[in-house]
Amino acid sequence: MVFLAPSASQFSVILQKHSIGQKCGHILFLMFLKEISCAHQACIYLIKNTEQNINSVKNHSNMLIFFFFFFGLNVMQICLPHQCREEEVIEEILRLNEDSRVHGIFLHLPQSFLSKSVRNAIKPQKDVMVKVTLVRGNLNIQNFLSCNSSLDAPLVGKMAVLLGLEGPLKVTLQFLLQNNGMMVQTRQWSSKHLSHFEVFTKMFVAAVVICQHVVRSSRRWIQEQQYQPWRLRPLKLQPLSPVPSDIEISRAQTPKPISQLAQEIGLLPEELEAYGNTKAKVHLSLLNRLQHQPNGKYVLVAGITPTPLGEGKSTVTIGLVQALSAHLKLNSFACLRQPSQGPTFGVKGGAAGGGYAQVIPMEEFNLHLTGDIHAITAANNLVAAAIDARILHEATQSDRALYSRLVPSVNGVRCFSPIQMARLQRLGINKSDPSDLTPEEIRAFVRLDLDPEKVTWQRVVDTNDRFLRKITVGQANTEKGHARQTQFDIAVASEIMAILALTDGLGDMRARLGRMVVGSSRNGQPITADDLGVTGALAVLMKDAIKPTLMQTLEGTPVFVHAGPFANIAHGNSSVLADKLALKLVGEEGYVVTEAGFGADIGMEKFFNIKCRTSGLTPDVVVLVATVRALKMHGGGPNVTAGVPLPKEYINENLQLVADGCSNLKKQIQITHLFGVPVIVALNVFKTDTQAEIDMVCRIAEASGASAAVQCHHWSRGGWGSVELAHAVKKVASQKNHFQFLYNLQDSIVEKIRSIAQKVYGADDIELSPEAQAKIDYYNQQGFSALPICMAKTHLSLSHMPEKKGVPTGFILPIRDIRASIGAGFIYPLVGTMSTMPGLPTRPCFYDIDLDPVTEEIKGLF
Repeated sequence: MVFLAPSASQFSVILQKHSIGQKCGHILFLMFLKEISCAHQACIYLIKNTEQNINSVKNHSNMLIFFFFFFGLNVMQICLPHQCREEEVIEEILRLNEDSRVHGIFLHLPQSFLSKSVRNAIKPQKDVMVKVTLVRGNLNIQNFLSCNSSLDAPLVGKMAVLLGLEGPLKVTLQFLLQNNGMMVQTRQWSSKHLSHFEVFTKMFVAAVVICQHVVRSSRRWIQEQQYQPWRLRPLKLQPLSPVPSDIEISRAQTPKPISQLAQEIGLLPEELEAYGNTKAKVHLSLLNRLQHQPNGKYVLVAGITPTPLGEGKSTVTIGLVQALSAHLKLNSFACLRQPSQGPTFGVKGGAAGGGYAQVIPMEEFNLHLTGDIHAITAANNLVAAAIDARILHEATQSDRALYSRLVPSVNGVRCFSPIQMARLQRLGINKSDPSDLTPEEIRAFVRLDLDPEKVTWQRVVDTNDRFLRKITVGQANTEKGHARQTQFDIAVASEIMAILALTDGLGDMRARLGRMVVGSSRNGQPITADDLGVTGALAVLMKDAIKPTLMQTLEGTPVFVHAGPFANIAHGNSSVLADKLALKLVGEEGYVVTEAGFGADIGMEKFFNIKCRTSGLTPDVVVLVATVRALKMHGGGPNVTAGVPLPKEYINENLQLVADGCSNLKKQIQITHLFGVPVIVALNVFKTDTQAEIDMVCRIAEASGASAAVQCHHWSRGGWGSVELAHAVKKVASQKNHFQFLYNLQDSIVEKIRSIAQKVYGADDIELSPEAQAKIDYYNQQGFSALPICMAKTHLSLSHMPEKKGVPTGFILPIRDIRASIGAGFIYPLVGTMSTMPGLPTRPCFYDIDLDPVTEEIKGLF
């Protein structure tokens, strides 16, 4: 309970938190106060100003605070200026209305301030001044403030009546009141006594009544804080045939306001940060609020080795949650990765799903969204700029000049920033006064001595730009001959993206950002972002990106969009935070369906060996997506190219190609079983597939160890087309599995890479380049050997050779180079010619994308 009170600072007090009924676990019966839970705290704000005599206000306020504190209320007193205006009072009330820590507001103001506008400004659920019907009539704040002026006089000699109190509680309160010079009577509770109370007794009654309202308010608040059953209102679909384009389908559906969806799934208003009407960030405070809520079932969607066109994992994910929520009436959440601008304007297109199973609005989903990738790009390139600037300044300045600039004198005072103090401590220099450092300590502090040839940090951009794969920086005259070769990566391959995907909160993210190794000094020591002094700035740039983005499917079911794609060259999974938030929101009987990038050999493997280790979560079932089209390609069918008509083999029935291509499906099922998780095969049906082909795939999948094999028609029918898959997921997810990791972290770097190459890809062995071997030796020396492995390998083949389809055998996996993402927490081998910067095709998708300047509608986006 907070008092908005006189401006004298000694009256602004916060009483120590004290749980109601905490003493001996007793339940208190104080007048109207009954059966109060001992598991919560209530908070009232009492608002006052200085119109009254300070001393009398002090006595009166402190006595009220005593009552509220005695009842176990957390009390705060806020003082307004003596000459405050009505608008200032209302502004303060509105601020308190939105503070979730405030359960009640008490206005202790002169009558001149208690206007209708002031009283109406208080939220009803926080109003502790409401009228209470007693035997003698209405007792409200006006009665209380307008009663005998002796209230403002000292309390000595006043009569207090204690009603309905027994035992130690009565004795304690009686003693405290008598110690303040008051006369005390104790009586059993009876409403007839009210008519005989004197002025102070009225104050006591008012205090108790106010306490009752606060307790009720805090109870309501506590109920709001608990898990809320969903009241999801699905959106109706009316699928058309033939199926229109994705963007036409998206625009034909009217999405629910994002605030309405949030309310339906149990989010509180203060946990939502809207970006327009159809998307919003969700605050991480939700994890604390629902920390005791059991998790729902955890479903991972992976796939077979895809064609360049993709096989529809996102579409299956969305169709499945539409089926679970809209048709089976089970709480479910999809967790998807944010699309990169690279494929959106390149060759593959976006990742919002397709047909009648997509996230809407699909334009917003595929273009910018809430700016997370932009934030990652800005943070990543700030580190790159800091690296080159530091190399230049150290090369052109003396130790003393560097020191005077790094620790400048401001108004005649020099001091270290907190991040500089942390660097001093890492160097073993336990000094806080800049003038105390010796010349040797100054030199150690100011010189990172980064070796330009051993800088491992790259710049990034979210565009496929092959001509940035190798560049030269520092060619301007102002760089004084400090040119060096470097490169750009695609933005989603940034270590900062991986950190976003794997972090569990702001503190953890900041610590991971600080641990990022950007290169080595000339004497072989790793240099981190903390050493550069840039960590705090990175955390500021990423403070909003860490919150998952809430959107919805075509059928109005919830979706979290967070972290980035490209499991071939990056981590390739949605974020740990999105999954954890969703698992709490769906409830114990609900389902969270999260997606791993590309085939099970890379996206799923990284999900298990990296993401599950970080999150502590393990899936209940894997849904493995396959298509007849891809299986025909693995069976020997011709190559396919985006934007080019499909060869006849993919249009006409060809059972032999399908049977031969199922070798890849069998292998991906085996890979899933390596981790001890049951697998369901979801056959994403295209209109060119024949029933004989569909039946053959399902039969082979079940014979190869799949718990179920289901044909899915969500693309043409929405959630209704995936109901059979939803039933299969519900059945298999309830069964116990035997999850295990592929390797132990204590295995050597080489052995971990070899385990993945042999057990997952099917290679005979690995071959390390001299550069890769040197990096491994260095990482072993620096103590990084116990990290998991994040392979950068083509997604178009189980091997390192994109043209090798099916299940290649008899090959040696070449490891060209190895990087270390220490902040993210993994070692990052580059396999064969794999590049971390994709290139644009001859005819990119951007040829078809345009904007109508009149309607502002986007054209050609799929």
